[in-house]
Amino acid sequence: MKKYFSKDKWKYSFYCLTHPVDGFYEIRHRGRGSVPVALIYVILYSLCYSINRLASNFIVNDVNPRAVNAFTELEGVLVLYLLICVGNWSITCLMSGEGRLKDISIIVGYSLLPMILTLIPATIISQVIAQNEEVFYYILVYVGTAYSLLLMLIGIMTIHNYTLLKTLITVVLTFVAILIIIFCAMMISTLISQVVGFFESIYTELLFR
Repeated sequence: MKKYFSKDKWKYSFYCLTHPVDGFYEIRHRGRGSVPVALIYVILYSLCYSINRLASNFIVNDVNPRAVNAFTELEGVLVLYLLICVGNWSITCLMSGEGRLKDISIIVGYSLLPMILTLIPATIISQVIAQNEEVFYYILVYVGTAYSLLLMLIGIMTIHNYTLLKTLITVVLTFVAILIIIFCAMMISTLISQVVGFFESIYTELLFR
């Protein structure tokens, strides 16, 4: 357990923050990085996102706090994280990508670090800004989001050894793969519910005869 959560593993995620190309290269080729640490970052992002929606000042936040369910949002973030990882892996397997599912899950998790580091300060800033000063809040949020997306793009390009154009095509196809996975999951779920309902109706008929 210690090898997954060692001090070096946590420090390395911040190294990837400042040296993304070298950092993500070593994740793929030298086994650096940690899936459990990446998963914790995903959970932390979900927590920071929920806190931001709950605690941000009404000047920048029109969400009803009673409508925010942190556990539901955590489930949604984890499902989206899984879909992105599986979707990208399924596409890159067909496009000669060198990255493994493990590598993809690490770089996606590590790429959330800028948003984690900016959401809470943005929430605090929202409490002290006045009307027409929202720009300071939005700059912080947008910078964190943009840097996270940039890190994810660099990570995908690095671990799969792609050009920028091929990486962008892969990103588009990843979203297509996600939609296909969701569609297949819904179809399977519907089919299972229909089969279960069929057997329940048979059981009910036999029971009353």
